[in-house]
Amino acid sequence: MEPIKAGIVGGAGYTGGETIRLLLNHPFVELAFVQSRSQAGKPLYETHDDLKGDTDLLFTDSILQDVDVIFLCLGHGESRKFVDETPLNERIKIIDLSQDFRLGESSSGRPFVYGLPEVNRDLVKKASNVANPGCFATAIQLGLLPLAKAGKLSEVFSTGITGSTGAGQKLQDTTHFTWRANNISAYKTLSHQHMKEVGRTLKSLQADAGAIHFVPWRGDFTRGIYVSSTVKTSLPASEVLALYKDFYKGHPFTIVTSGTIDMKQIVNTNKCLIGVEQEGDVVVIHSAIDNLLKGASGQAVQNMNLLFGFDETAGLKLKSIAF
Repeated sequence: MEPIKAGIVGGAGYTGGETIRLLLNHPFVELAFVQSRSQAGKPLYETHDDLKGDTDLLFTDSILQDVDVIFLCLGHGESRKFVDETPLNERIKIIDLSQDFRLGESSSGRPFVYGLPEVNRDLVKKASNVANPGCFATAIQLGLLPLAKAGKLSEVFSTGITGSTGAGQKLQDTTHFTWRANNISAYKTLSHQHMKEVGRTLKSLQADAGAIHFVPWRGDFTRGIYVSSTVKTSLPASEVLALYKDFYKGHPFTIVTSGTIDMKQIVNTNKCLIGVEQEGDVVVIHSAIDNLLKGASGQAVQNMNLLFGFDETAGLKLKSIAF
């Protein structure tokens, strides 16, 4: 299969770095350029020092038009500005990792498809522009999609904990090691920005889906997300588990099991591991992802694979840290 050419805009941050790593090792991709205003002219490995020996590519401040796809690894609000202000060849596909286009927005005549493959795989295959889902949004939705599809999703109470990389590379009070170590705290209680996209997707499957009450937590670790969602159901445990396994049949990165799961099973992979536990009419769905991979760059590459007709798992057969 002929390789495609890819470019990255905003390559200095965490998601930019992860996208670089994935594309450098992708069997069907040539990484043509990595743009960064702050790092232009410097080797990629000076910013992402684990890349020493892997590439001699330099950051650039210009955008090459001779590419097939561009990944936007920019801050929220910056992607829309880039699309509005940058003339791009219409044939270039865009995969945006910010939240700018996740609610069906378009820009400069470019409509964006919401890129959660487990529900929109066929739409992504036909798209030219993809809005990559948020990290918490991915974990929450994958935990609830089967119930919504079956019309069985009632009021949900969710909690989720995330690593410090979820806050981005820019230093903040709550990302200092001295604050984060041996600590845990809730933030954006019942008001997290990802809930808009979660609600939009679930209501597209079940118009009368119940409200979701979400409490996110900052964790004492660098990467990974673990969400637990509690919902009442009239279905017996065996039917709930069968519902989940049937829904995710054919989706290579979402794995369903009964009982507990661990975050270490998915860190450094593009997997979402789902554990289903039930007592009586109360079911708890645990969902765990790597916030930088299935929650960002890995899912973006998964969407790229779908856009260009590659095997969905190409370049994404990654090893978990395990221990």
